[in-house]
Amino acid sequence: MAGVSVRWETLELHTARPFGIARWTHTSYPRTFVTFEQEGVTGRGEAAPNAFYGETAGTVAAVLPLLAPALTDPWDWDGLHARMAALMPFHHPSVKCALEMAAVEWAACSAGVPVGRLLGLSPAPLPESSFTVGLGELEDMRREAREAAARGHGVLKVKLGTAQDERIVEALREEAPAAALRVDANAAWTRPQARRMLGVLDAARVELVEQPLAAGDLEGHAGLRAFSRVPLVADESLHHVSDVRALAGAFDGVNLKLAKLGGPLQALAALRLARAHGLQVMMGCMIESSLGIAAAAQLAGACDWADLDGALLLGDDPFTGLEWTAGQLERPTGPGWGVQRA
Repeated sequence: MAGVSVRWETLELHTARPFGIARWTHTSYPRTFVTFEQEGVTGRGEAAPNAFYGETAGTVAAVLPLLAPALTDPWDWDGLHARMAALMPFHHPSVKCALEMAAVEWAACSAGVPVGRLLGLSPAPLPESSFTVGLGELEDMRREAREAAARGHGVLKVKLGTAQDERIVEALREEAPAAALRVDANAAWTRPQARRMLGVLDAARVELVEQPLAAGDLEGHAGLRAFSRVPLVADESLHHVSDVRALAGAFDGVNLKLAKLGGPLQALAALRLARAHGLQVMMGCMIESSLGIAAAAQLAGACDWADLDGALLLGDDPFTGLEWTAGQLERPTGPGWGVQRA
């Protein structure tokens, strides 16, 4: 289409301190930012690749030139999704997310409204976001929890998946006795470990546990759910919108991330499908800039829980415009995603 421009750049973002989960610890996160322009209007998106879902900075660089031509008419969202799926079905979700984000923001900016209003989403206040304490040395985790609580964060999420998990939970409960505490095992536990830890989590008044077992072990999760008093939330088990129905028999809730589902419209479809199957919903994120977090925030008002601290963990966020009071994020009110390049 004449007058259409799609371009992108990759930046290396860095967390303020090393961020660890059961699978790895990193400080550097390559993120690719897509800009779509037509008729003087701009839409932007962010690709946050995650190796667990088969993506790296290298795959993003290789795939974007192949998928970018699918973004022609920014109002034709169904067509964009169909063209990308035809080119690469069930692969490269963060690239598809960046392109879908760009199309949706272009449409919202063209209309002069926030994306949430364009999509008819609730303007309700967002759930308080958790602040994540990554895996590390126990004393470092204690200090991080203590400092987060002192800054006013009322919801903490702790990453687990080590031989010290019980000690970690007890230590963080000591450091933040009044905080809501959530746990994310990142698929690291065996079934016996999970059964043992569920009793520990219940005693520590843990609000929920994400992905106790391997992504494909739905039978194991269903067994845990049958006796667990702590809600089980799927993360790594959820790759596509079509996964939601199968997860309803094994989990109490699902964690939706735009970068793993393929964009805001795909996340919205997953949210509605989750509600239809009686599941609770968390709006989550990768380590992302404020651009990616702003996109997730537009949907988070329709969710039960929020885990949108990805940009708070950065030491070099390339975008500004999000307003945080500890873990409470104000939904951006400007046109599109409502954030600006720093």
